[in-house]
Amino acid sequence: MEINYNDKIRVLVVDDSAFMRKVISDILDSDTGIDVIGTAKSGIDALEKTKKLKPDVITLDIQMPGMDGIDCLKELGKLGKTPVIMLSSITQNGAEATIQALAEGAIDFITKPSNIFDMNGEGKRKEIIEKVKIASRAIPSLRYNAKANKNNRRYKEGVPLTNLVLIGTSTGGPRALQEVVPLIPDNVNASFLVVQHMPAGFTKSLAERLDRMSKVRVKEAEDDEPIKTGYVYIAPGDYHMTAYKTNKEILKIKLTKDSPVGSHRPSVDVMLKSVSKISFKNVVAVIMTGMGGDGSEGVKMLKKNNNAKIIAQDENSCVVFGMPKAAIETGVVDIVTPLRGISNEIMKIVGVHK
Repeated sequence: MEINYNDKIRVLVVDDSAFMRKVISDILDSDTGIDVIGTAKSGIDALEKTKKLKPDVITLDIQMPGMDGIDCLKELGKLGKTPVIMLSSITQNGAEATIQALAEGAIDFITKPSNIFDMNGEGKRKEIIEKVKIASRAIPSLRYNAKANKNNRRYKEGVPLTNLVLIGTSTGGPRALQEVVPLIPDNVNASFLVVQHMPAGFTKSLAERLDRMSKVRVKEAEDDEPIKTGYVYIAPGDYHMTAYKTNKEILKIKLTKDSPVGSHRPSVDVMLKSVSKISFKNVVAVIMTGMGGDGSEGVKMLKKNNNAKIIAQDENSCVVFGMPKAAIETGVVDIVTPLRGISNEIMKIVGVHK
């Protein structure tokens, strides 16, 4: 999907490290469509510079002394809807903080390599520039408040699997999933497989956060585990997630390190196509907010082979209307709905166990 930019994107770079401020600024300034209009060395400094400079996009380090990135993000949200991209370390604490930041309103995040000098690598440079450009056109959505207490779960083990719901999402997905998964009742008549474009080390934190909020069980998928009714399985970062049937007709998950598809691993298309090759009748596919067209080939195969019901998130509720748009353009989408209507549409199709 091609994006045209008529004016330069004005960026504020926030990091307590002078080295990082310079590296990120130099990377962004190297692109003719981006202009770094200022830097800030602390959360307080970031708030003052934001009021004064009114940037189009802010890059914000998560771990800063004093006011950290999460608190700064919350305060920035009070000033307006400037898109924010977080910079995060690849650690457990960093992953948990990143998922919290996405829930608090950040558009996306960029991981800092373990060797900080690798920030200048071509792959990382391209990622930073691309994500800033995407963020500049993204629609910062409302913070969601869906809550549920997993201690209230009443679900019983061993219910036969009769419906399979497949969800694919990318930019804006972690927040969007919070508006879908926690609204699923614990006696839902389905199992859920979710592909969220996210690097290794972050999907476990995403699954754990959603699990704390939800009545259904949410977990990071494991290789060869059976797919159970009332469970939501999140594809691990850097692994494709597929489904297959055993000789005893049991549906299981397969994780692979096959080559990325469309630069994605996990790939939504890979998951959807794997299910399209299984003789399973009751399938629902949901394509939500995200850049690009991942999932559009898979929904066509699911419609043809499984007569699946296809749901797409509507443009107004998407942070980025890329993946749903591509799915809609295939002509096989049955339902286009705002984000807040997705869980309801799923339940209309799959229902609950009495």
